[in-house]
Amino acid sequence: MGAYNRIDRISEEVKKELSLIVWELKDPRLNSSMVSVVNVSVTKDLRFAKAYISVFGDDEAKKGAIDALKGAAGFIRREIGNRIDLRYTPEFSFVLDDSIEYGSHINEVLKNL
Repeated sequence: MGAYNRIDRISEEVKKELSLIVWELKDPRLNSSMVSVVNVSVTKDLRFAKAYISVFGDDEAKKGAIDALKGAAGFIRREIGNRIDLRYTPEFSFVLDDSIEYGSHINEVLKNL
């Protein structure tokens, strides 16, 4: 049970730092006000982390933002390593998450009823 709590805490800390790093990135494909880190899940061995990213915009903006994050993965990993003291710094994979956009759509539908 303790290991899961530890992994959850690490995942939450990585999510917090990743959000700050995304905000600091200077890639024109990343309009930081439209990109948010929804969740991060780190494997038990701390080798890999899957980051769920929400991008508000059209399909081109979403693809551009994910491509920008993939391109900056080395920089992001190095920054996470500098900011969080872990035995291993995880290798990141970025996944598009539409949950915020979907929730916004549901709110609009409910408002129009």
